[in-house]
Amino acid sequence: MTTTALTFRSATEADVPALVALVESAYRGDASRAGWTTEADLLEGQRTDPDGVADVVRNERGRLLVAERDGELIACCQLEHREDHAYFGMFAVRPDLQGGGLGKVIIAEAERTALAAWGTREMRMTVIRQREELIAWYERRGYRRTGQFSPFPYGDERFGIPQRADLEFELMVKPLG
Repeated sequence: MTTTALTFRSATEADVPALVALVESAYRGDASRAGWTTEADLLEGQRTDPDGVADVVRNERGRLLVAERDGELIACCQLEHREDHAYFGMFAVRPDLQGGGLGKVIIAEAERTALAAWGTREMRMTVIRQREELIAWYERRGYRRTGQFSPFPYGDERFGIPQRADLEFELMVKPLG
């Protein structure tokens, strides 16, 4: 990983096109295969769209945290304050920068930000249960599988086109502070 410092900030609506491109490249299609983890074998189609990203940017209960290096947007994640916890989602690192420790830095900053901004003592996320390598990565960061599952939104192509019939999300949690 290069030694140039990362800077973090909250996304603005001007960032939406670049954020959509980043998220799409990290999750779907051939571009995502440049990284160490992808949903490309599970889902086709889009991961998000400009309206979905803009909704996250405008959400008053959260923020879309952006990581930049030398003024270039290279990673992002969604943080949302939900009652007694923070929700972590839309985590994307540019595929050609994955595997070098950048994700660890981003998630640590997300946890620090959620604790400082809202005083929440727990971070939660949902991960497609079939993404075992990604789940293992989160477990190494201190997240725990709960065994609580929620259905994938089949039939809503805003979230992609499933390539198998058994997709579902598992809730993962981590205490903060």
